[in-house]
Amino acid sequence: MFKGDMKRRNKAPNSQSPLNYGTMAVVGGVFILGIGLGIAISSTATFTPENVASSQFIDQSAPSTETCIKFGASAMVTDLRVFVTLNPFSVYVTQPKMQPGCVMRRSNWIILKQRDLISSEQERDCKQRMNTFGFTGDLESKPEVSCVYQNNAAENLFLNQPGVAPTIPRSDSNNF
Repeated sequence: MFKGDMKRRNKAPNSQSPLNYGTMAVVGGVFILGIGLGIAISSTATFTPENVASSQFIDQSAPSTETCIKFGASAMVTDLRVFVTLNPFSVYVTQPKMQPGCVMRRSNWIILKQRDLISSEQERDCKQRMNTFGFTGDLESKPEVSCVYQNNAAENLFLNQPGVAPTIPRSDSNNF
C-alpha cells in the first residue's frame, strides 16, 4: 500500500450530518422566536383582576372610561380607615378596599359641575387648597367624588434605580 492510498481510505465519503447548517438555523430561529413570544405574553398579559400588570388594564377598568382618559387620569383607589385610641395608645387599620377610580384635571371640573356631582362651595374649597377632584363609580350612576391632594413628596422609588436608564424629567403637564 502506498501512502496516498491510506489517506484516501481514512477519508470518509461525503456524508451528510443530521444537523446541517440549514437545520440548525431553523431550530435556532424557532428557539429565539419562542423566547421572544414567551417574554411578550408574560409581560403584557393580564388575564385576571389579581394581576394588574399594566396601565392599560387600569385605564380600561376606570369608571366612565372614555371621559376619564380624555379629561383626567385613571387611578387605583385604596379606601381604608384608621382608628387611633389614646388610652391606651393603639392604632387599628381596616382591610383596604381597592377599586378603580379617576382623577380629573382642574380644567375639566365643569364636567362634574354640569352633572351636579359637586357644588359651587365644594369647587371653591377644593380650588383654594390647590387640589382637584377624584371619583369612583360611573359618572352616570352617582359616583363618590372627593377633593384629592396631589402629593409630590411620594416619589416613585422604582425610578432612578442603579443600572436603569435615566428617567425623563417630569413636566408640569402631570400636575392636575
